[in-house]
Amino acid sequence: MKAMILAAGRGQRMRPLTDHTPKPLLQVGGKPLIVWHIEKLVAAGLRDIVINCAWLGERLQAALGTGEQFGARLQWSPENPALETAGGIARALPKLGSDPFLVVNGDIWCDWEFQQASAMAEQLRESRALAWLLLVNNPPHHTEGDFCLDTRGNVQERSAGASSLTFSGIGVYHPQLFESVSGAEPAPLAPLLRNAIRQNRIVGTLHHGQWYDIGTPERLQHLDTQLTS
Repeated sequence: MKAMILAAGRGQRMRPLTDHTPKPLLQVGGKPLIVWHIEKLVAAGLRDIVINCAWLGERLQAALGTGEQFGARLQWSPENPALETAGGIARALPKLGSDPFLVVNGDIWCDWEFQQASAMAEQLRESRALAWLLLVNNPPHHTEGDFCLDTRGNVQERSAGASSLTFSGIGVYHPQLFESVSGAEPAPLAPLLRNAIRQNRIVGTLHHGQWYDIGTPERLQHLDTQLTS
């Protein structure tokens, strides 16, 4: 099974930290944020990793190279301009292959075990589902949430009176989800997910462990304190 780390964002809310350093290379707990992902993926047996990059992408590639130092096999998917989530994934599909693959946002930190991704991929193969999403309880900065999860594990749109959850930025996707995306121009992920939700083809799991969205310098500092204390 292959994995992809999304690392092409500009990190506007992290400025000035990201003016000269790509967001995935910001240090937390003594190592770059993206290295936490790479090491966890390798430990889970997921050594073939595609990383997209745009803003200061050459610095990211210079820092990580082929991934040999981590026991990984890194492939790079440069973007100019950045293609947003769905566009970036579609551009990288030739490197990801025809089987379901794991995607991780480069600007999160989560203790979910990547070893579980293969079971999620098998679930997609055995069903009509196009994606599996890891959901978390809504953080203080995103109280409205993104989706709902029904008792059968199907992801649904938010609705009045239903408890909402936040998409963690970790998902397993079938390549078919991106068949309408060229990979040549920017394309967001949300419309693809919502279209598949209307067809009852998105499943999900609620994660009860640790999850951090590293969207501001304050959240980066908070996580660094958590990891080093």
